[in-house]
Amino acid sequence: MKNYISLSILLVLVLLPLLVHGDCECSTDSEDRNKSKALRLKIAALVSILVAGAIGVSLPVLGKTVPALRPDRDFFFLVKAFAAGVILATGFIHVLPDAFENLTSPCLHPHPWGDFPFAGFVAMVAAIGTLMVDSVATGYYNRSHFNKARPMSETDVESEGHVHVHTHPTHGHAHGSVVEEEEGKSAAELIRHRVISQVLELGIIVHSVIIGISLGASESPSTIRPLVAALSFHQFFEGMGLGGCIAQAKFKAKTIATMSLFFSLTTPVGVAIGIGIASSYNENSPTALIVEGILNSASAGILVYMALVDLLAADFMSPKIQSSGSLQLGAHVSLLVGAGLMSLLAKWA
Repeated sequence: MKNYISLSILLVLVLLPLLVHGDCECSTDSEDRNKSKALRLKIAALVSILVAGAIGVSLPVLGKTVPALRPDRDFFFLVKAFAAGVILATGFIHVLPDAFENLTSPCLHPHPWGDFPFAGFVAMVAAIGTLMVDSVATGYYNRSHFNKARPMSETDVESEGHVHVHTHPTHGHAHGSVVEEEEGKSAAELIRHRVISQVLELGIIVHSVIIGISLGASESPSTIRPLVAALSFHQFFEGMGLGGCIAQAKFKAKTIATMSLFFSLTTPVGVAIGIGIASSYNENSPTALIVEGILNSASAGILVYMALVDLLAADFMSPKIQSSGSLQLGAHVSLLVGAGLMSLLAKWA
Protein backbone atom coordinates (compact mmCIF):
# COMPACT_ATOMS: atom_id res chain seq x y z
CA MET A 1 0.00 0.00 0.00
CA LYS A 2 2.79 2.42 0.91
CA ASN A 3 4.55 1.67 -2.38
CA TYR A 4 1.48 2.68 -4.38
CA ILE A 5 0.94 5.86 -2.38
CA SER A 6 4.58 6.80 -2.97
CA LEU A 7 4.22 5.98 -6.65
CA SER A 8 1.12 8.14 -7.02
CA ILE A 9 2.84 11.08 -5.30
CA LEU A 10 5.87 10.62 -7.55
CA LEU A 11 3.71 10.59 -10.67
CA VAL A 12 1.95 13.79 -9.61
CA LEU A 13 5.31 15.49 -9.03
CA VAL A 14 6.64 14.29 -12.37
CA LEU A 15 3.53 15.38 -14.26
CA LEU A 16 3.31 18.84 -12.67
CA PRO A 17 5.71 20.30 -15.26
CA LEU A 18 3.09 19.54 -17.92
CA LEU A 19 1.29 22.67 -16.75
CA VAL A 20 4.16 24.86 -17.84
CA HIS A 21 3.64 26.81 -21.04
CA GLY A 22 6.41 27.00 -23.59
CA ASP A 23 7.20 29.71 -26.10
CA CYS A 24 6.55 27.55 -29.12
CA GLU A 25 5.12 28.54 -32.47
CA CYS A 26 3.29 25.24 -32.79
CA SER A 27 -0.41 25.51 -32.12
CA THR A 28 -3.23 23.04 -31.70
CA ASP A 29 -6.22 22.94 -33.99
CA SER A 30 -8.87 25.15 -32.47
CA GLU A 31 -11.66 24.59 -34.99
CA ASP A 32 -13.69 21.84 -33.34
CA ARG A 33 -13.93 23.21 -29.81
CA ASN A 34 -17.08 22.92 -27.75
CA LYS A 35 -16.36 22.99 -24.02
CA SER A 36 -19.81 21.95 -22.79
CA LYS A 37 -20.17 19.05 -25.25
CA ALA A 38 -16.58 17.98 -24.66
CA LEU A 39 -17.17 17.98 -20.90
CA ARG A 40 -20.19 15.68 -21.25
CA LEU A 41 -18.16 13.29 -23.37
CA LYS A 42 -15.27 13.37 -20.90
CA ILE A 43 -17.56 12.51 -17.99
CA ALA A 44 -19.02 9.64 -20.04
CA ALA A 45 -15.48 8.49 -20.84
CA LEU A 46 -14.47 8.67 -17.17
CA VAL A 47 -17.38 6.45 -16.09
CA SER A 48 -17.03 4.04 -19.02
CA ILE A 49 -13.28 3.57 -18.54
CA LEU A 50 -13.70 3.13 -14.77
CA VAL A 51 -16.36 0.43 -15.18
CA ALA A 52 -14.49 -1.36 -18.00
CA GLY A 53 -11.22 -1.40 -16.07
CA ALA A 54 -12.86 -2.60 -12.85
CA ILE A 55 -14.65 -5.45 -14.64
CA GLY A 56 -11.56 -6.44 -16.60
CA VAL A 57 -9.20 -6.65 -13.62
CA SER A 58 -11.84 -8.32 -11.42
CA LEU A 59 -12.78 -11.22 -13.70
CA PRO A 60 -9.53 -13.22 -13.31
CA VAL A 61 -9.27 -12.28 -9.62
CA LEU A 62 -12.77 -13.67 -9.02
CA GLY A 63 -11.81 -16.90 -10.79
CA LYS A 64 -12.50 -18.88 -7.64
CA THR A 65 -16.20 -18.32 -8.17
CA VAL A 66 -16.02 -18.68 -11.98
CA PRO A 67 -14.52 -22.13 -12.72
CA ALA A 68 -13.59 -21.30 -16.33
CA LEU A 69 -11.40 -18.39 -15.17
CA ARG A 70 -9.32 -20.34 -12.66
CA PRO A 71 -5.57 -20.14 -13.42
CA ASP A 72 -5.35 -23.90 -14.01
CA ARG A 73 -8.06 -23.97 -16.71
CA ASP A 74 -7.41 -23.86 -20.47
CA PHE A 75 -9.73 -20.90 -20.98
CA PHE A 76 -7.65 -18.83 -18.56
CA PHE A 77 -4.57 -19.35 -20.74
CA LEU A 78 -6.51 -18.27 -23.83
CA VAL A 79 -7.78 -15.12 -22.13
CA LYS A 80 -4.31 -14.34 -20.80
CA ALA A 81 -2.77 -14.78 -24.27
CA PHE A 82 -5.39 -12.41 -25.71
CA ALA A 83 -4.70 -9.85 -22.98
CA ALA A 84 -0.93 -10.19 -23.49
CA GLY A 85 -1.48 -9.43 -27.18
CA VAL A 86 -3.40 -6.31 -26.16
CA ILE A 87 -0.56 -5.21 -23.85
CA LEU A 88 2.09 -5.94 -26.50
CA ALA A 89 0.22 -3.90 -29.12
CA THR A 90 -0.29 -1.12 -26.58
CA GLY A 91 3.47 -0.84 -26.16
CA PHE A 92 4.45 -1.14 -29.83
CA ILE A 93 1.52 0.50 -31.65
CA HIS A 94 0.14 3.07 -29.21
CA VAL A 95 2.71 4.17 -26.64
CA LEU A 96 6.08 3.96 -28.43
CA PRO A 97 4.95 5.85 -31.58
CA ASP A 98 3.53 8.58 -29.32
CA ALA A 99 6.88 8.79 -27.58
CA PHE A 100 8.72 9.19 -30.89
CA GLU A 101 6.21 11.84 -31.95
CA ASN A 102 6.67 13.73 -28.67
CA LEU A 103 10.46 13.69 -28.72
CA THR A 104 10.83 14.52 -32.43
CA SER A 105 8.28 17.35 -32.41
CA PRO A 106 9.25 20.50 -34.32
CA CYS A 107 8.35 22.37 -31.13
CA LEU A 108 11.51 20.99 -29.53
CA HIS A 109 14.96 22.39 -30.19
CA PRO A 110 16.70 20.25 -32.82
CA HIS A 111 19.75 19.95 -30.56
CA PRO A 112 19.85 17.54 -28.82
CA TRP A 113 16.36 16.17 -29.52
CA GLY A 114 16.88 15.86 -33.25
CA ASP A 115 20.37 14.38 -32.94
CA PHE A 116 19.57 11.12 -31.13
CA PRO A 117 16.63 8.63 -30.98
CA PHE A 118 15.85 9.30 -27.32
CA ALA A 119 12.48 7.47 -27.41
CA GLY A 120 14.02 4.17 -28.47
CA PHE A 121 16.93 4.60 -26.07
CA VAL A 122 14.69 5.25 -23.05
CA ALA A 123 12.46 2.30 -24.02
CA MET A 124 15.52 0.04 -24.22
CA VAL A 125 16.84 1.24 -20.84
CA ALA A 126 13.40 0.71 -19.27
CA ALA A 127 13.22 -2.84 -20.66
CA ILE A 128 16.70 -3.64 -19.34
CA GLY A 129 15.82 -2.08 -15.99
CA THR A 130 12.69 -4.21 -15.82
CA LEU A 131 14.75 -7.32 -16.52
CA MET A 132 17.16 -6.39 -13.72
CA VAL A 133 14.36 -5.76 -11.22
CA ASP A 134 12.74 -9.04 -12.23
CA SER A 135 16.01 -10.96 -11.89
CA VAL A 136 17.28 -9.33 -8.68
CA ALA A 137 13.94 -9.59 -6.85
CA THR A 138 13.46 -13.24 -7.79
CA GLY A 139 17.07 -14.15 -6.99
CA TYR A 140 16.98 -12.38 -3.64
CA TYR A 141 13.86 -14.23 -2.56
CA ASN A 142 15.23 -17.58 -3.74
CA ARG A 143 18.44 -17.10 -1.75
CA SER A 144 16.66 -15.96 1.39
CA HIS A 145 14.16 -18.82 1.11
CA PHE A 146 16.96 -21.36 0.64
CA ASN A 147 18.96 -20.01 3.59
CA LYS A 148 15.92 -20.23 5.86
CA ALA A 149 14.98 -23.72 4.71
CA ARG A 150 18.48 -25.22 4.74
CA PRO A 151 19.14 -25.45 8.52
CA MET A 152 15.74 -27.03 9.11
CA SER A 153 16.17 -29.53 6.30
CA GLU A 154 19.65 -30.53 7.52
CA THR A 155 18.25 -31.19 10.99
CA ASP A 156 15.42 -33.27 9.54
CA VAL A 157 17.85 -35.30 7.45
CA GLU A 158 20.07 -36.00 10.41
CA SER A 159 17.05 -37.16 12.42
CA GLU A 160 15.79 -39.39 9.67
CA GLY A 161 19.25 -40.87 9.13
CA HIS A 162 19.69 -41.59 12.85
CA VAL A 163 16.33 -43.34 13.24
CA HIS A 164 16.57 -45.50 10.12
CA VAL A 165 20.31 -46.06 10.06
CA HIS A 166 20.05 -49.88 9.74
CA THR A 167 17.19 -50.06 7.24
CA HIS A 168 17.17 -47.27 4.66
CA PRO A 169 19.56 -44.53 5.79
CA THR A 170 19.26 -42.48 2.60
CA HIS A 171 15.47 -42.64 2.20
CA GLY A 172 14.81 -39.76 4.57
CA HIS A 173 17.46 -37.65 2.86
CA ALA A 174 16.07 -38.29 -0.61
CA HIS A 175 12.49 -37.67 0.42
CA GLY A 176 13.41 -34.49 2.27
CA SER A 177 15.40 -33.21 -0.72
CA VAL A 178 12.50 -33.79 -3.10
CA VAL A 179 10.01 -32.04 -0.83
CA GLU A 180 12.41 -29.16 -0.25
CA GLU A 181 13.05 -28.82 -3.99
CA GLU A 182 9.33 -28.78 -4.83
CA GLU A 183 8.61 -26.22 -2.10
CA GLY A 184 11.49 -24.09 -3.38
CA LYS A 185 10.15 -24.18 -6.94
CA SER A 186 6.66 -23.25 -5.78
CA ALA A 187 7.97 -20.37 -3.67
CA ALA A 188 10.17 -19.09 -6.52
CA GLU A 189 7.26 -19.27 -8.96
CA LEU A 190 5.00 -17.43 -6.53
CA ILE A 191 7.43 -14.56 -5.94
CA ARG A 192 8.02 -14.31 -9.69
CA HIS A 193 4.28 -13.90 -10.28
CA ARG A 194 4.22 -11.20 -7.60
CA VAL A 195 7.11 -9.30 -9.15
CA ILE A 196 5.50 -9.61 -12.59
CA SER A 197 2.15 -8.27 -11.43
CA GLN A 198 3.66 -5.25 -9.65
CA VAL A 199 6.05 -4.27 -12.45
CA LEU A 200 3.32 -4.74 -15.06
CA GLU A 201 0.98 -2.48 -13.09
CA LEU A 202 3.72 0.15 -12.90
CA GLY A 203 4.09 0.15 -16.69
CA ILE A 204 0.33 0.34 -17.20
CA ILE A 205 -0.10 3.14 -14.67
CA VAL A 206 2.49 5.42 -16.30
CA HIS A 207 0.86 5.49 -19.72
CA SER A 208 -2.68 5.38 -18.27
CA VAL A 209 -2.10 8.65 -16.41
CA ILE A 210 -0.78 10.31 -19.57
CA ILE A 211 -3.71 9.03 -21.68
CA GLY A 212 -6.19 10.23 -19.06
CA ILE A 213 -4.69 13.70 -18.81
CA SER A 214 -4.55 14.08 -22.60
CA LEU A 215 -8.19 13.05 -22.96
CA GLY A 216 -9.36 15.23 -20.07
CA ALA A 217 -7.51 18.28 -21.36
CA SER A 218 -8.97 18.01 -24.86
CA GLU A 219 -11.88 20.29 -25.72
CA SER A 220 -12.59 18.74 -29.12
CA PRO A 221 -15.68 16.46 -29.17
CA SER A 222 -14.57 14.85 -32.43
CA THR A 223 -11.30 13.83 -30.76
CA ILE A 224 -12.89 12.56 -27.56
CA ARG A 225 -15.83 10.62 -29.05
CA PRO A 226 -13.86 7.73 -30.64
CA LEU A 227 -11.60 7.56 -27.59
CA VAL A 228 -14.48 6.63 -25.27
CA ALA A 229 -15.04 3.20 -26.82
CA ALA A 230 -11.39 2.66 -27.76
CA LEU A 231 -10.01 3.37 -24.29
CA SER A 232 -12.78 1.39 -22.59
CA PHE A 233 -11.88 -1.66 -24.69
CA HIS A 234 -8.21 -1.01 -24.01
CA GLN A 235 -8.74 -0.72 -20.26
CA PHE A 236 -10.93 -3.84 -20.10
CA PHE A 237 -8.46 -6.21 -21.72
CA GLU A 238 -5.42 -4.60 -20.13
CA GLY A 239 -7.20 -5.18 -16.83
CA MET A 240 -7.74 -8.84 -17.68
CA GLY A 241 -4.03 -9.27 -18.35
CA LEU A 242 -3.10 -7.61 -15.08
CA GLY A 243 -5.87 -9.43 -13.19
CA GLY A 244 -4.53 -12.75 -14.44
CA CYS A 245 -1.09 -11.93 -13.06
CA ILE A 246 -2.58 -10.80 -9.74
CA ALA A 247 -4.59 -14.03 -9.50
CA GLN A 248 -1.50 -16.16 -10.06
CA ALA A 249 0.47 -14.17 -7.48
CA LYS A 250 -1.93 -15.25 -4.70
CA PHE A 251 -1.77 -11.99 -2.79
CA LYS A 252 -3.79 -11.39 0.34
CA ALA A 253 -7.28 -9.99 -0.17
CA LYS A 254 -6.25 -6.49 0.94
CA THR A 255 -3.38 -6.33 -1.54
CA ILE A 256 -5.57 -7.68 -4.36
CA ALA A 257 -8.20 -5.04 -3.62
CA THR A 258 -5.58 -2.27 -3.49
CA MET A 259 -3.94 -3.25 -6.79
CA SER A 260 -7.29 -3.69 -8.55
CA LEU A 261 -8.63 -0.38 -7.27
CA PHE A 262 -5.43 1.43 -8.14
CA PHE A 263 -5.54 0.13 -11.72
CA SER A 264 -9.23 0.93 -12.12
CA LEU A 265 -8.84 4.53 -10.89
CA THR A 266 -5.63 5.53 -12.67
CA THR A 267 -7.03 6.55 -16.06
CA PRO A 268 -10.24 8.11 -14.66
CA VAL A 269 -8.14 10.14 -12.21
CA GLY A 270 -5.97 11.22 -15.13
CA VAL A 271 -9.12 12.30 -16.99
CA ALA A 272 -10.26 14.28 -13.94
CA ILE A 273 -6.86 15.98 -13.69
CA GLY A 274 -7.03 16.78 -17.40
CA ILE A 275 -10.46 18.35 -16.99
CA GLY A 276 -9.13 20.48 -14.14
CA ILE A 277 -6.14 21.79 -16.08
CA ALA A 278 -7.81 22.03 -19.51
CA SER A 279 -7.70 25.84 -19.53
CA SER A 280 -3.95 26.03 -18.80
CA TYR A 281 -2.63 22.83 -20.37
CA ASN A 282 -0.47 23.26 -23.46
CA GLU A 283 0.29 19.89 -25.02
CA ASN A 284 2.80 21.46 -27.43
CA SER A 285 4.96 23.14 -24.81
CA PRO A 286 8.54 21.77 -24.80
CA THR A 287 8.25 20.69 -21.18
CA ALA A 288 5.03 18.75 -21.80
CA LEU A 289 6.47 17.08 -24.90
CA ILE A 290 9.67 16.03 -23.13
CA VAL A 291 7.98 14.72 -19.99
CA GLU A 292 5.28 12.85 -21.94
CA GLY A 293 7.83 11.49 -24.40
CA ILE A 294 10.17 10.13 -21.74
CA LEU A 295 7.34 8.62 -19.66
CA ASN A 296 5.75 7.07 -22.77
CA SER A 297 9.11 5.63 -23.82
CA ALA A 298 9.72 4.08 -20.41
CA SER A 299 6.18 2.71 -20.30
CA ALA A 300 6.56 1.17 -23.76
CA GLY A 301 9.80 -0.57 -22.76
CA ILE A 302 8.21 -2.00 -19.62
CA LEU A 303 5.05 -3.18 -21.41
CA VAL A 304 6.90 -4.82 -24.31
CA TYR A 305 9.27 -6.63 -21.96
CA MET A 306 6.50 -7.79 -19.66
CA ALA A 307 4.27 -8.96 -22.52
CA LEU A 308 6.98 -10.92 -24.34
CA VAL A 309 9.03 -12.30 -21.47
CA ASP A 310 6.86 -12.58 -18.36
CA LEU A 311 3.46 -13.21 -19.95
CA LEU A 312 3.86 -14.85 -23.36
CA ALA A 313 7.17 -16.70 -23.06
CA ALA A 314 6.37 -17.95 -19.56
CA ASP A 315 2.96 -19.33 -20.59
CA PHE A 316 3.77 -20.50 -24.12
CA MET A 317 6.78 -22.51 -22.90
CA SER A 318 4.92 -23.97 -19.90
CA PRO A 319 4.31 -27.76 -19.81
CA LYS A 320 0.54 -27.24 -19.91
CA ILE A 321 0.57 -25.52 -23.32
CA GLN A 322 3.50 -27.54 -24.68
CA SER A 323 1.69 -30.82 -23.98
CA SER A 324 -1.53 -29.85 -25.78
CA GLY A 325 -1.52 -29.04 -29.49
CA SER A 326 -5.06 -27.69 -29.45
CA LEU A 327 -4.36 -25.40 -26.48
CA GLN A 328 -1.15 -24.23 -28.13
CA LEU A 329 -3.00 -23.36 -31.34
CA GLY A 330 -5.75 -21.62 -29.39
CA ALA A 331 -3.21 -19.55 -27.44
CA HIS A 332 -1.50 -18.48 -30.69
CA VAL A 333 -4.80 -17.45 -32.23
CA SER A 334 -5.83 -15.58 -29.07
CA LEU A 335 -2.51 -13.72 -29.07
CA LEU A 336 -2.88 -12.67 -32.71
CA VAL A 337 -6.51 -11.60 -32.26
CA GLY A 338 -5.70 -9.53 -29.15
CA ALA A 339 -2.69 -7.85 -30.79
CA GLY A 340 -4.63 -7.34 -34.03
CA LEU A 341 -7.68 -5.74 -32.45
CA MET A 342 -5.59 -3.46 -30.26
CA SER A 343 -3.52 -2.46 -33.28
CA LEU A 344 -6.71 -1.68 -35.19
CA LEU A 345 -7.72 0.72 -32.43
CA ALA A 346 -4.73 2.88 -33.35
CA LYS A 347 -6.91 4.20 -36.17
CA TRP A 348 -9.06 6.00 -33.58
CA ALA A 349 -6.89 6.23 -30.47
